[in-house]
This record gives sequence, structure tokens and C-alpha cells, in this order.
Amino acid sequence: MSMRVAVFTEPHRGASYDDQLRFARLAEDGGFEGFLRADHYQAMGDEEALPGPTDAWLTLAALARETSRIRLGTLVTSATFRPPGPLAVMVAQVDQMSGGRVELGIGAGWYAREHISYGIPFPGTSERFDRLAEQLEVITGLWDTPSGKTFSYTGDHYQLADCPALPKPVQTPGPPVIVGGRGPKRTPELAARHADEFNVPFTSVEQTAEAYERVREASDRVDRTGTGRRPLVLSAGIVVAIGRTDAEARRRAAPLHVKSALPPEDPVVGSPEQLIDRIGEFAAIGTERVHLRLIDLADLDHLELIAAEVLPRLDGPR
Repeated sequence: MSMRVAVFTEPHRGASYDDQLRFARLAEDGGFEGFLRADHYQAMGDEEALPGPTDAWLTLAALARETSRIRLGTLVTSATFRPPGPLAVMVAQVDQMSGGRVELGIGAGWYAREHISYGIPFPGTSERFDRLAEQLEVITGLWDTPSGKTFSYTGDHYQLADCPALPKPVQTPGPPVIVGGRGPKRTPELAARHADEFNVPFTSVEQTAEAYERVREASDRVDRTGTGRRPLVLSAGIVVAIGRTDAEARRRAAPLHVKSALPPEDPVVGSPEQLIDRIGEFAAIGTERVHLRLIDLADLDHLELIAAEVLPRLDGPR
């Protein structure tokens, strides 16, 4: 079975930069393809999350200089947090700092509580998706602008005039763009038009297959000719809590029962073999990459178990 495997983490649950660095380095040493992190400023529900949030792109910039092989990115950056021009600069700079290992996952934003807490405007759903669409046009447009040329854009929410479109990222036409979600209409359309990867987060194989079909249909309607975008990769997120024993797996799954603002998920709780079987089920529907969500960044043994017992059974690039 061929499968690309990345780890996905949620530092807003409570993790310092040093915690993330330790985890990312171990993932790199273990053979994982990527280390991607959520972009949130607050834990969900009633969780205690000390020492507090870390900014996603500040963190990834530092990790870019303290790792050498593993790919780094967000899953996903909220379009409500940063204007598209400065975000394009941030991502391009981190791509340079990493030697071309960065990926930009970006979404419309959904968690109202963190916006209220930190004074970030949180418009309605329709406007957030309108802003996301414009951000995708601006960011990819800036990266695609040839050196020595300028970029201008007039949208309902963002206007750029004669931007020098610098700095340029290392990767061409730019860092891979990930668009994901379970939305039935605008999400597949945006992914088909602007993304290099379409991700379905943490749900069943059946629901993921349905989402893939929607993005395939959207891709048939959208002309990507001349955009320079890569062929669209299909990926899936899997919540993972495995162990050498049932008791160990149940211990790791305990946080999944805490009340949360997240939508219902379909975790793998059990043995390494069960995770291998689930990855195989995703491969059968066309999944090319999986993002394994590991809940506790302090649980390095969990990461090592997957590296030792799961990755060797997958023969794809990692």
C-alpha cells in the first residue's frame, strides 16, 4: 500500500514551542513526511490549555531552522486571522527559511470563541467564505507574479495596488495550498480552483468518499489550465489513539470524550494493525496522503509506536 503520512497536532490544547520542536524532530527522525499544526488561539470547550497559545507561523518559522527534512504547514490557517498580502509574505519567508518545505492549509475560520477572546473580527459564514476565496486569489496571484512585475487586485474585501509581490517562495509556483472541510458546495469549488490538496478532516471513510466525489465534480467544472497548480492530491485526517494493549489505547483515547466544539469524528482506537487497516480503507477510495491527529504532544511514545509499527507497513513516500 502506497501512502504519504504526516502528523497533525493541536498546540492550542496546551503545548510550548519546545514541546512542538521535540515532537517535530522525533517525527522527522521517525520517517513521517510532514508536521502540520492547527492555527488556533484558544482551546475548545472546557479544556485547560497551559502555557497558552503559540502563533502557528511564528512556530513554523522557528521549526524551519531547527529541522532539515520534514515538511511543515498549517491545517488550517484561518483566513480571518491575517490579511492575504502579509500572509503571503510570511509563508514565502518560511518557505525560504526551510529550503522549500512549507505548505499552506487555509480555511474560512469557524471557532467564534477565540475571535471574541482576542478581538478578531468574525463575520458571518457567507462573508468568511467570500474572504477566503479572495485570499486564495491574492496569495496565489502574488506568488505567481514574475520577478520585476507588480500585482494588483480589486475585490470586495481586499484591494492591492502595484504590490511588488515579494519575497518569492522557493517552491514554484508556490508552496502547496491545502483546502479542506466537509462543506458540500463552496469548499469543493475553492479546492478545485485554487488548491493543490483537498483534505477531508477526521470523519468516516464513507463520508470522505462522498466529499472526494464532490471535489472531483467541481474539478470537472473548473478550468485549471494556465494556473500552474499541481494535480489535486486527495487527503484525509485520521484521529489516532493506538497502543500495544487495549488499556494503553483507551488511555490515549480518553481526551476524545471531553466536551468539545469540534464536529463528530471517527477515531481509530486500538492496535497498530487497526490503524493500518483504516489507512488501507482510505487508500481504496483514492486517498494519497493521511494526516494522523495525535492528541498529546507530550506522548512521544505514541509517535514512536506509529513510526515503528505502522510506517514500515506502508511503502509510499514519507
